[in-house]
Amino acid sequence: MKVPRNISGDELSKALAKYGYFVTRQTGSHLRLTTTENGEHHVTIPAHNPLKVGIVSAILGDVAVHVKMPKDSLIKELFVK
Repeated sequence: MKVPRNISGDELSKALAKYGYFVTRQTGSHLRLTTTENGEHHVTIPAHNPLKVGIVSAILGDVAVHVKMPKDSLIKELFVK
């Protein structure tokens, strides 16, 4: 499954809310998201539009490891309608 293109940092943060992530702070142009599901976990997302594909891939890979599912399955659940 391909990593989504032309997605903004705000759109990604809203998509990750499905897994309990919420914005805990914003420093400059970066959002810090935290979840307490399956233990505490933090990710930092640039509030840019669009995000670079490599950054989106790295963030989704980190989240996939935390929620214990393959990255492809995570992408399908978040972005395929």
